[in-house]
Amino acid sequence: MADHAGEHDSVVDSVMDKINDTLHPQDSSSSDSDNEMEKVSSVEAVKAKIYRLFGRERPVHKVLGSGKPADILLWRDKKITAGVLGFATAIWVLFELLQYHLLTLVCHILILALAVLFLWSNASTFINKSPPQIPQVIVPEDIVLGVAAALRIEINRGLEILRDIASGKDLKRFLAVIAGLWFLSILGNCWNFLTLFYICFVLLHTVPVLYEKYEDQVDAFAEKAEAEIKKQYAVFNVKVLSKIPKGPLKDKKFL
Repeated sequence: MADHAGEHDSVVDSVMDKINDTLHPQDSSSSDSDNEMEKVSSVEAVKAKIYRLFGRERPVHKVLGSGKPADILLWRDKKITAGVLGFATAIWVLFELLQYHLLTLVCHILILALAVLFLWSNASTFINKSPPQIPQVIVPEDIVLGVAAALRIEINRGLEILRDIASGKDLKRFLAVIAGLWFLSILGNCWNFLTLFYICFVLLHTVPVLYEKYEDQVDAFAEKAEAEIKKQYAVFNVKVLSKIPKGPLKDKKFL
C-alpha cells in the first residue's frame, strides 16, 4: 500500500510539473505579446504626434490610389513614367514650339495610316504576303456609361462646393477660392492652356516622388508655414474681418 501511495504521489507530482511547464511558457509568451503591443502603441502615439502635410495618415502611394497610376506618378516603373513624360513632351513641342495644329496633325496621321494600309492590302497579292489584319474597334457601352456617370458625379460635387462657397457660410474657404482663381488668372496671362497643362502634368510626375523622398523635411517646413499663416490670419481677422458689419443670417421658411 505504501508503495502504491508513493507511486501515486510521484504521478501527481509529475503531472503538476507538466502543468507548470505548460503554464510558464504561456505566461512568458503573453508577457512578450504585451510588450509588443506596448511597443506598437507607443510607435503609433509617436506617429500621431508627427505633423503630416494636409493631415494625411497614410503613405503617399496609398493616398494616390496604390495602383498602376500611383506607380507611374511615383516612378515605380521608370520606363513607363519616362515614356509618358516623353510622349507629353513631344505633344507640347509639336503644338507649342512647332506651331502644329491639332486638326492638321490628326488629318496627316490618318492620311499616312490609310495610305500605308491601302497600299499594303493591294500590294500583298503581288509580293505573296498576307494582307494586314485590321482589327475591328468597338467602344463598349458599359465603359462609356461608367465614364459619363463618374463625370456627372464629379460635376455635381463641384457645383455643390461652389454653391456652399457662394452661400457665405465659410469666409475662410471663400477667400481661399478667390485667391486661387486670381492666381490661375495670372498664370493664364503668362501661358496658354496647353503650356499650363503641360507644366501641371510635369509637376504631377515630379512633385509626389520628390515629396515621398524628402517628406520629413517638407512636413517640418509645412508645419512652420501653417503656424505662421494661422497667426497672420488671426491678426487679419481681428483687424479687418471682425470689423465688417454682418447682417442676421436667419433661415427663412416659406409656407
